[in-house]
Amino acid sequence: MWWTVGGLMAVAVASGIAEHRRRNRRDMDKVGIMPWPFIQFMALIGAAIAGWLAMKGVG
Repeated sequence: MWWTVGGLMAVAVASGIAEHRRRNRRDMDKVGIMPWPFIQFMALIGAAIAGWLAMKGVG
């Protein structure tokens, strides 16, 4: 279960980096379609739930 927490945290960090790069892009016309803040939020919630389950001993 801890591997799941680590994987989701890696996704959250990667989406934070991607959102930072999207906000600081040189060409403002190249927007992109990925909702990075939503992906980061869902990954953090998933990591919190998985961490809670891992501490509880489920799985």
